[in-house]
Amino acid sequence: MPLRSAILAALVVGEASGYDLTKDFGTTVANFWSATPQQLYRELDRLERDGLIRAETVQQEHRPTKRVFRLTESGDAEVRRFTRQRPKQSAIRDELLVQVQAVDAGDINAVADAVELRLEAAKHKLARYQRRQAAMLDGQSEADYLATAERIGPYLTLLRGLAFEQENIRWGTKTLAALRSRTR
Repeated sequence: MPLRSAILAALVVGEASGYDLTKDFGTTVANFWSATPQQLYRELDRLERDGLIRAETVQQEHRPTKRVFRLTESGDAEVRRFTRQRPKQSAIRDELLVQVQAVDAGDINAVADAVELRLEAAKHKLARYQRRQAAMLDGQSEADYLATAERIGPYLTLLRGLAFEQENIRWGTKTLAALRSRTR
């Protein structure tokens, strides 16, 4: 999936500055797509040049001027076109899994340490996603939210992010226990 589609999907929710998109990317779209701030800003320039988004310069008191982006009609049409496409099948490409695969001929302690780092990162990410979920639900039941929310896409992708990190924690805990049991 190109970064452009991820940015357009993020702007479906409403206008945002590049800074806001960069910040929010870490807790929303990052459930399923990652990008550096530099990649994001380059793609925003391309999207504007291609007429899919429009930037408005906003003067701020006591802060630098910022550009706020919103979808154009062409951008809305591109989102509709993209959502009609059959998505490509995703595949796992994970360097840590290659290290775990090779652990029997490698450094088991180093691999266990890497798994432990991944496990801790997954726990932090899960906690962040859970805070976002609580904020989105704002006291409502999930069923009520899904039935009445104006936009459910961000919540549904958040559910996938939650499940992904829960599985990372389950796998990491089991894998770490197996590796550590062999280093004693």
